Amino acid sequence: MSYMHKDLANGKWKTLSLAEQMSNIGSEVYRAIKFKKKNNFEYSKNAAYRALELIDLTILAQYKKHSIKEFTRLREVLCDYLLGDNEYNTDESIMKYFDSFAYILAKRKGK
Repeated sequence: MSYMHKDLANGKWKTLSLAEQMSNIGSEVYRAIKFKKKNNFEYSKNAAYRALELIDLTILAQYKKHSIKEFTRLREVLCDYLLGDNEYNTDESIMKYFDSFAYILAKRKGK
């Protein structure tokens, strides 16, 4: 399999905390949403694929099998919003979801 995030796929992703992983995913999701709202669908799609790859790496890195369900649900919601018909109508709630992880990470870093 060919990864866009080669260094992360080669093991670096597993060394990051969950908050760091989710913040990285959130950055790609924000980009995808921003470009979708600007009708730049190619950039939005590329950012969406990068976000999905990071979610997949997170799923593979999970040692607690009960948490995989949340990531697969997140993947489903993102695919619906960014690549599908947006049945869940969720751009605001997606952004709020990732804001909480960015807040945790900023708090840990003293910002």
